[in-house]
Amino acid sequence: MQINHKKSDFRLLCIKRLKFIQNRANFKNDKIIEKNIFEIIKKQKVKSVLAYIPLKLEVNIMSLLFNLRKEGIKVYVPYLEGDSFKVVRFRLPLKKYKFGLRQPNNSFLNPKLDLAIVPIIGVDKDYKRIGYGAGMYDRFFARLSYRPKIIFTQRELCKSCDSLSSWHDIEPDYVITI
Repeated sequence: MQINHKKSDFRLLCIKRLKFIQNRANFKNDKIIEKNIFEIIKKQKVKSVLAYIPLKLEVNIMSLLFNLRKEGIKVYVPYLEGDSFKVVRFRLPLKKYKFGLRQPNNSFLNPKLDLAIVPIIGVDKDYKRIGYGAGMYDRFFARLSYRPKIIFTQRELCKSCDSLSSWHDIEPDYVITI
């Protein structure tokens, strides 16, 4: 779906669309997306991954996280801290935090990430990320001294025909949707 709008309007339209498709065959589609992500990770011989704990509108990659750990791949997730986040090892239990996010307990790590799986609300015409608007992923990646491979995930691509991004908005190496 391609839409022409300002960034804030585009974000709201994409969220509305994601809420509409939320009740469709998400389990089956999420499994297809997980499989495609897993294939990229294996092909790239990734050893450490930054993933996310999904919200309702996001692709549910929870079984992928457990499968990656079984494969001996180090899995990390965001831990909100200040205006961005730091990465912590993915482990249970997960506790509810602000914005409805769930996250594991804090740990003191600074791992080198080979790849990041990043949820999106949409992308602009240049495939730059449109997220929820807090800029946490942008700030996180800007603070790294290197750039891991980045995979954007979304159940159904919401793409603008316009360039809506700022210079600091992140770009993917891969976009995986249905």
